[in-house]
Amino acid sequence: MAGRQIYNPNGFHNLEKDGTIVGYEFQFKAQYYRGITLSIVRDIQIEVDGEEAAREDIRVTVNGEAFTLEEMRTVIDPEYRWEFGDYATVSVKKEGGLSKGSHHIKALQIIAPSYMPFQIEAVCETDFVME
Repeated sequence: MAGRQIYNPNGFHNLEKDGTIVGYEFQFKAQYYRGITLSIVRDIQIEVDGEEAAREDIRVTVNGEAFTLEEMRTVIDPEYRWEFGDYATVSVKKEGGLSKGSHHIKALQIIAPSYMPFQIEAVCETDFVME
């Protein structure tokens, strides 16, 4: 894991809708040296306790607005930048969410800045406790 705090240790929660647990969420920072427009995010891959989340089940919330990973590729509005040092909330649909107790998360962020001839990939791993 990188030297700075990537995940918000208080940002891990199950998501509830109409009294039913429908998924989980966490908060983490973009692994880039500056703020980014959402359109350069190519992918966020999530694995919790060895179980991969389906791409279509992932949503990213920035400035109160949630986007699918495909929608993010079209967002160029500066109001929805993922600023350096700010946490974005990532939600994952998963029936029943995550059990209480200790878990391990591994997330891969892939971004493609327009001025670089390659994509940047950052693996972010940590252990957390779901209460």
